[in-house]
Amino acid sequence: MAKILLVEDNEMNRDMLSRRLARKGYEVVVAVDGQEGIDSAQTFLPDLIIMDMSLPVIDGWTATRMLKANDTTKHIPIIGFSAHAMVGDRERGMEAGCDDYDTKPVEFSRLLGKIEALLKRAATP
Repeated sequence: MAKILLVEDNEMNRDMLSRRLARKGYEVVVAVDGQEGIDSAQTFLPDLIIMDMSLPVIDGWTATRMLKANDTTKHIPIIGFSAHAMVGDRERGMEAGCDDYDTKPVEFSRLLGKIEALLKRAATP
């Protein structure tokens, strides 16, 4: 099954999402800040990244731009993930390089649908 990098600084969100994704058969790698997310993406080359946008060290907006500017990681689909649900936040995420955007609190079935759609699209030549 696919490998997902979950970049999330909130321990409760990280634990809940990683357990639920693992139960669905995904291999989950976690990172707790933007710099660790960049490093983990380059090391593990996941099939997909779920990127919290409000992160310490390097925020998710910047980390996403850096990953999409890197030849090694630019092909990896990124779902921006944030409690920011104000007008323009989704567009800001897409401009940063996110392939999709979702809001907290997580609606797992909706997030899972986005994950599956992006993985399927990435697998299609």
